[in-house]
Amino acid sequence: MDNKNVILEKSIEFALEIIEYAEFLETHRKFVISNQLLKSGTSIGANIHEVQSCESRADFIHKLKIAAKEAKETSYWLTLCNKATTYPSNLVLPQKLEEIQKLLSSIISTSKRNL
Repeated sequence: MDNKNVILEKSIEFALEIIEYAEFLETHRKFVISNQLLKSGTSIGANIHEVQSCESRADFIHKLKIAAKEAKETSYWLTLCNKATTYPSNLVLPQKLEEIQKLLSSIISTSKRNL
């Protein structure tokens, strides 16, 4: 039996890729956006990780909603990077983020129905 926690694994993988991209942005002296992206992009996984020890269904949903908000913010920073002509773009991260956002949305929706 395979008990993989897909959302947790994807969020960790995404955070590691965000770290690499943020470090790459810093080599191009894009420190402010790099820092914002690093904070929001790694916060998604931190909140999902925290969900693993929630005390109630309401707490579970609340923390997942925070992760979803951090994902929205991360999407914003990635959009800026990809649209700014002076920034090195990354077209893979938004796709991976969208997959995480869909999973979060599905989990939140299912958890609300089962309240």
